Amino acid sequence: MAEQQLGVLKALDVAKTQLYHFTAIVIAGMGFFTDAYDLFCVSLVTKLLGRLYYFNPLSEKPGSLPPHVAAAVNGVALCGTLAGQLFFGWLGDKLGRKKVYGITLIMMIVCSVASGLSFGSKAKGVMTTLCFFRFWLGFGIGGDYPLSATIMSEYANKKTRGAFIAAVFAMQGVGILAGGFVALAVSSIFDKNFPAPTYAVNRALSTPPQADYIWRIIVMFGALPAAMTYYWRMKMPETARYTALVAKNIKQATQDMSKVLQVELEMEERAEDIVKDPRLNYGLFSKEFAKRHGLPLLGCTSTWFLLDIAFYSQNLFQKDIFSAIGWIPKAATMNGIHEVFMIARAQTLIALCSTVPGYWFTVAFIDIMGRFAIQLMGFFMMTVFMFAIAFPYDHWIKPDNRIGFVVMYSLTFFFANFGPNATTFIVPAEIFPARLRSTCHGISAATGKAGAIVGAFGFLYAAQPQDKTKTDAGYPPGIGVKNSLIMLGVINFVGMLFTFLVPEPKGKSLEELSGETEVEK
Repeated sequence: MAEQQLGVLKALDVAKTQLYHFTAIVIAGMGFFTDAYDLFCVSLVTKLLGRLYYFNPLSEKPGSLPPHVAAAVNGVALCGTLAGQLFFGWLGDKLGRKKVYGITLIMMIVCSVASGLSFGSKAKGVMTTLCFFRFWLGFGIGGDYPLSATIMSEYANKKTRGAFIAAVFAMQGVGILAGGFVALAVSSIFDKNFPAPTYAVNRALSTPPQADYIWRIIVMFGALPAAMTYYWRMKMPETARYTALVAKNIKQATQDMSKVLQVELEMEERAEDIVKDPRLNYGLFSKEFAKRHGLPLLGCTSTWFLLDIAFYSQNLFQKDIFSAIGWIPKAATMNGIHEVFMIARAQTLIALCSTVPGYWFTVAFIDIMGRFAIQLMGFFMMTVFMFAIAFPYDHWIKPDNRIGFVVMYSLTFFFANFGPNATTFIVPAEIFPARLRSTCHGISAATGKAGAIVGAFGFLYAAQPQDKTKTDAGYPPGIGVKNSLIMLGVINFVGMLFTFLVPEPKGKSLEELSGETEVEK
């Protein structure tokens, strides 16, 4: 075996951490900030949408979205994301990371703004517009997954690559927090200027008509950070690995990286031969790919799929958990605006205490512990905490044990983010060859989103109580929260087993991992 790595790529691998690394983190991370903001902010306003558009003056409870509408509003963005991951992942390998990166950003900005504008003022018109634009918003967000990860991994050096990709992913946590803060600020301002009685006091006046602006402002705000980074995104040169290994233009790659690294790089004599070796041109559906990368791809897709089932179903239990522990009062005791404030407050607290620290723990430890150890530990701890919540579930929901319940729930989230939620995003950007890297990351991410759809919808129905009289309006009886949590614990355990298929990329160059430097003599 001959070890041949292009000089320009070697220079990137051994480069000291410098300003351009942080610029790349911010540029790629802002996309992720917007992704998280847009996908999660809708959960803050679903109750308000129900009050505004499905108000029934005869009902004891405030209006709520019918099951099929709630499912559409929450799920349509996930379906769009899945399609976008596959399409833009493939396109990123065909046209180059940079070109496609601009397209996804424009889609995210336009659809963010458009989802806050609606045709008509009737429930059907508003929900249809919202769902239509949220699908295309998701489609743009989907493209951001493979591209952000690939760009960051191709720009990073060997030593701190894991931390850099993790830092891009950690911007998700910041996006979730921002969603909470924006919702808190907007609802506070409206609450002050348009005071309204609670639903129990006066049903018709409990949601003032001005509240219709609240959800629109919250939803549209996501476009701002994305718009701010567009200029910088367009100024970034194409990654050297794409230019050299896929576009086969080593001269251009060397020039680009000389500018970025601010050093003079020499063009090598034999560089062309390395890149043009026919044995390194196997395609995605070839036997050679299956032999070299089949099992790792199965490892990446299966672990991401299983993780997202658990991760996205947790978000669903959130509102119920908050109500059960008394963080969010009964809906009838609040007016519409105040309810947005209370939901945002609860979600922001959980994010601050568990979600966000988990992301940054990964950034700090990933290049010390390695991806494999963090993923295995994360799945194991999630399994433990899920079972610890599930089996004595009746104990946790008693008023005296509320704080313990929140702590357990927060720890599950903490180990999802200091664990498989981060590593499943990082590894697929490192272990595949450059010309298939974005595609394979897109495939892994899309399988994850399929898991998210199972988690979000399957468990929406599964978590309904077994007793017919206690289910939410319009839902059939399910297996109850306790049994749902036991199932999720089992899913996490299976994820732990599939982790053994995933290789450890720590400390190796991307070419070493993908086998692109190995050419038989």
